[in-house]
Amino acid sequence: MLDIKVIREQPAYVKEQLARFQVDAAIVDQVLGYDERRRTLLREVEDLKALRNSVSKEISTLKDADSRETKIREMRTVGDRISLLDKEVAQVEQEQQAAMLEIRNLPHPDVPDGADDTANPVIAQEGEERQLGFAAKPHWELVEALGIVNFEQGVKLAGSRFYVMRGLGARLQRATIQWLLDLHLGQGYEEVYTPFVVKEAALWAAGQLPKFRDNLYRDEESGLWLVPTAEVPITSLYADEILDASRLPIYHVAYTPCFRKEQLSAGRDVRGMKRGHQFDKVEMYMFTFPDQSYAALEKLRSDAEECCRLLGLPFRTKILCTGDIGFGAAKTYDIEVWAPGQGEWLEVSSCSNVEAFQARRANLRYRPEPGAKPEYLHTLNGSGLGLPRTIIAIMENYQQEDGSIVVPEVLRPYMGGCEVIK
Repeated sequence: MLDIKVIREQPAYVKEQLARFQVDAAIVDQVLGYDERRRTLLREVEDLKALRNSVSKEISTLKDADSRETKIREMRTVGDRISLLDKEVAQVEQEQQAAMLEIRNLPHPDVPDGADDTANPVIAQEGEERQLGFAAKPHWELVEALGIVNFEQGVKLAGSRFYVMRGLGARLQRATIQWLLDLHLGQGYEEVYTPFVVKEAALWAAGQLPKFRDNLYRDEESGLWLVPTAEVPITSLYADEILDASRLPIYHVAYTPCFRKEQLSAGRDVRGMKRGHQFDKVEMYMFTFPDQSYAALEKLRSDAEECCRLLGLPFRTKILCTGDIGFGAAKTYDIEVWAPGQGEWLEVSSCSNVEAFQARRANLRYRPEPGAKPEYLHTLNGSGLGLPRTIIAIMENYQQEDGSIVVPEVLRPYMGGCEVIK
């Protein structure tokens, strides 16, 4: 959520930045209208309360019973008016809050303008689009021939966009998750194991609601929601708290399955494991001082790139343009790995600084020093890494001409020493 002071004091700037996203900036005027109405009501309430206090003192000094009774009746009327105004203030505040929750974060100056993901510039690359020396197969052909993923059983159990991993395929998935967690622990993160369901408030805090309501799974009876990413529960770990500055920065890493209703266009990504309603992800998350958050973003990016480097996967890093950056992000790097079987780059990590956007929603603050006024901290999140695309890249890059798959060296200790899936 944006700072109301920024909207109030720099409305033209806010509108200008929102226009870069092709967003209707009329909502800024709507918020300002609520803000002015709220402040007008509060001034009237304060004036009436001051009058009531003054007259109450006067009543205590009146000796004439009729005069005293008249003043008391007048103050009852004033009290009724104050109660009515308090309700109006609460209603306007609720409407203003709802409007502010609809406004996306503003971009960092480094974010380029662009209509869609084709305008995301590549800022770094390690490794080339790998040529295997034979006709590379897409992962869905590899896994079916090896019997390590069964798409028909997934559909049988849960419908389209689900699959069942079996044998060494399931073990490769588990090994990759375990290796990623251990790697991030060595990079300075503390592991947390969070619930896979959350209360609705956690989704508002993380910025998933209201924008992505139609993509989320919810249990109507309990009101709990399945997590679309570990970012959601981690954001609210310290919600409504004031952290001591000595605790910052806080780096967390978590594994969760992720649940999203993928809205796919006809014919797009219909084969294989690339897009599903359920997938696994290891998530990195940071709580930092505001003046250190962009240095933290570079660490986040570096830590995610190191995952790809150690797996031996060709990768490249992009900075997202205004037409592709997420709702809550001020600046985002996407890291993509090359998948030769499909002949395309697959996003496996998205590292974002959302500044104080989530902290305001979660009422998450820190106290710079004893006795100081609490301030909102900055939060960052990044995939480290997202599966199954990482698994897809491993399978397609490490495939051999006979259809077997070499296990990356860093994963072999987690695979019981297995070197080749065949």
